[in-house]
Amino acid sequence: MTVNELSAYVAGHALVATATDRAVENIRIDSRTVRPGDAYVAIPGNRWHGMDFENEAARAGAVVIISDRPSTVLPSVLVDDPRQVIGPLCAWFYGTSPNDPRVFGVTGTNGKTSTAHFLEAGLSAAGETAGLISGTHIRGPGCDWVPERTTPEATTLHQTLAAFRQSGVTACAMEVSSHAIDQRRIGGITYRVMAFTNLAPDHLDYHGTIENYYATKASMFESERTDIAVVNVADTYGRRLAAASGAPVWTCGSQNPAADVYADNIICDASGSRFDVHSPAGRVGMRLQTMGAFQVENALTALTALIADGVDLGSAAEGMSSLPAIAGRCQPVHAGQTFTAVVDYMHNTAGQRALLPYLRSLTDGRIIVVAGATGGRDPNKRRPLGAYAGTHADVVIVTDESPEDEDPAAIRSAVLSGARQARHARVIEEPDRRTAIDRAVTLAGPADAVVVAGRGSDPIQRFGARTVPFDDHAQLWQAIAATMCVR
Repeated sequence: MTVNELSAYVAGHALVATATDRAVENIRIDSRTVRPGDAYVAIPGNRWHGMDFENEAARAGAVVIISDRPSTVLPSVLVDDPRQVIGPLCAWFYGTSPNDPRVFGVTGTNGKTSTAHFLEAGLSAAGETAGLISGTHIRGPGCDWVPERTTPEATTLHQTLAAFRQSGVTACAMEVSSHAIDQRRIGGITYRVMAFTNLAPDHLDYHGTIENYYATKASMFESERTDIAVVNVADTYGRRLAAASGAPVWTCGSQNPAADVYADNIICDASGSRFDVHSPAGRVGMRLQTMGAFQVENALTALTALIADGVDLGSAAEGMSSLPAIAGRCQPVHAGQTFTAVVDYMHNTAGQRALLPYLRSLTDGRIIVVAGATGGRDPNKRRPLGAYAGTHADVVIVTDESPEDEDPAAIRSAVLSGARQARHARVIEEPDRRTAIDRAVTLAGPADAVVVAGRGSDPIQRFGARTVPFDDHAQLWQAIAATMCVR
């Protein structure tokens, strides 16, 4: 494909400043990833404009720039809004088409990662060649890597979908974040099913209000975006969305016979969950190995999405039941200890409400929480995070997550203030995360529960420009193992 052909495609959106018959190999939006023959899409951002890096892109071998301003060093295709153009452009360039592979999207505040993993497991068990695009993994035949974002940029998404198709993937589970929707990273993708898990206050530093946040999510449930809408109606926003969706709707929810698919006879313990599912496709019993009562809703949402597409109910349920654990999502740590230990991506109060009462039901002892807050995100949720932990745990050790460009002490101070305000838990400040985890394990006795919260499976801590490899699960296991040796 040539620059001329690319320019001709974009002509409906753009003024073509210059064009050539040079071949285009790939489309990139990060100048650091440009290779010889690439088209570089220069996108305006909050801090920088992609055109600030036109010289770097040119030196790397870019043959054309697509942006809202002309380049001084390369042929340019001018568009009013690069973000609006890039998704459809990538779909055309990489040849991604609706339902090849079928894409099962998952959006909502909490549960996206777990639901996507349940979808992948159910698809595989039903005989599909499955792909996964989530915040923890992008994987399919011959590939498995960890992305930087929950939902990658449009260039990566369409390259991945094209590679999936070429490797025989028939269906793909994809997490869809509100940032990705608002920034149109998912442009050019038509979903076979879009599933909604729940909605609670989060990312309000970005969206401004909960109504804006809801509207962003709701925009995915129109007929031009998805063939089928699956909505968990366990909360008020789900019920509202089910009534407003422009696409055909399947509803689901535990203990809700009015929903199209519902679960009852639910039993949750330290080994997982057991429940019965009732659906238009029949009734099936499920036995999840994944810990957490909230996983019942996530599995039910995934199962509904699959049977709405016509996937065999029994096979899908069997696949989900065989899933042993999901990285960073109420992920147990077993190192021979006498207490419960888990790592969880509990980063908002809705996540705390889902996890901490469940842990309380598992133990006659204390709940010890290692908690903090990530920099560069809504500062208004830090005190509530501390307050809920301080109210529902017995020991709260406040430490650093990834401060990003913020002052770590200021972030900890907000969480500490909330935790102390609760006047219930013993509150400890320990900036170093490794030491904080060690201290939690040292404090734990038989029948206690330790949860390391906030980062999930994120393998990197970020302190401004400095990054530190850090795996919460591995560190918790090491801390327990070391303590066992001493004891």
